[in-house]
Amino acid sequence: MKVCRLLALILFAACGVSTGVSAQTRQDTLGPVQELALEIRHYICYRASEPLEIDGYLNEAAWLASDWSEDFIDIEGDVHPAPRWRTRVKMLWDDTHLYIGAQLEEPDVWGTITQRDAVIYKDNDFEVFIDPDGDTYNYYELEINALGTVWDLFLPKPYRDGGKAVDSWDIEGLQAAVHVQGTINDPSDRDDLWTVELAFPWSALTEHAPGKRVPRTGERWRVNFSRVQWQLEVVDGVYRKLADPDTGEPLPEDNWVWSPQGAVNMHMPEMWGVVEFSDRQAGEVGGS
Repeated sequence: MKVCRLLALILFAACGVSTGVSAQTRQDTLGPVQELALEIRHYICYRASEPLEIDGYLNEAAWLASDWSEDFIDIEGDVHPAPRWRTRVKMLWDDTHLYIGAQLEEPDVWGTITQRDAVIYKDNDFEVFIDPDGDTYNYYELEINALGTVWDLFLPKPYRDGGKAVDSWDIEGLQAAVHVQGTINDPSDRDDLWTVELAFPWSALTEHAPGKRVPRTGERWRVNFSRVQWQLEVVDGVYRKLADPDTGEPLPEDNWVWSPQGAVNMHMPEMWGVVEFSDRQAGEVGGS
C-alpha cells in the first residue's frame, strides 16, 4: 500500500455544537474530554490513464492500476471494534474531473430513499467530504445510497462555528453511479457488496481551491469519507431498522470512516485525511 501516514496527538474538549438545519445532526456533538493518538491518513491521487465511464463498476484499467485506501475504521478510532464489513476507496483525476470509487462489503444491500437532496444518511450510505484549501471553511459534502440517490451540500463553516448547510447547492455536472453485487432490498439471499463511482467536475470544486484552479502536482487537499450503517432485521419479508425495545426508536447507527475523527462528528475538517495529487499515471508506480 503506497500511502503515507501522519500521526497527530489531539486533545478534545467537550463542547456544544450548533446542529444547523438539515445535515449530519447526528454527528455534531463531541464526547467527553479525551486524549487520543490518531492517524491522519494520506493518499496519493494519480492521473487516470484513460477516460472513465461512470457506471459503478470500477473495472477500467486506470481503476485496476490504482491503490485502494486503508480499510475504514470506527469514526472515533480504534477505541472501538473494527467495522463488521470492509469499506475502502480509490481516487483518480484528470484535467476535467476528480474521480472517487468506493467498495462497501454488505450482506444485505438495502435502500429506501429515491428523492435527491433528501436526508440520505437515514439509509445506509457512503459520504464524501472535501475541503480544497484545508482551512476548515467552505467545504463540500456528498452522500449517496445503494439506490444511487444523491444529497450534495455546501458548508460555509462547520456547525460548531455557527455554520448552516446550504442544502440547495448542487454539484453541476456530477456523475454518480452504483453497482450492486447482489439483489437490493431482497432479504431472501445474501449479497456481496456495492460499489460507488463518482466524477466531480473541477468547475464545481475550484471556487474555494488554492488559486481557484485545478490542483497541481504535489498540492494537497483535505478529504474524508464516511459510511453510515444501520442494523437491520427482516419483518414480513422486508428490511427494517432494528429498534430499541424500550423506546421503539432505531438503534444508533455505526459510523465508519477512512481517517478517524476521534468523535462522532464528521464536521471537524482538521481531522480529515490528506490527498496529494500527482501527475504520474496510475499504474506507473504499482497498484493493487
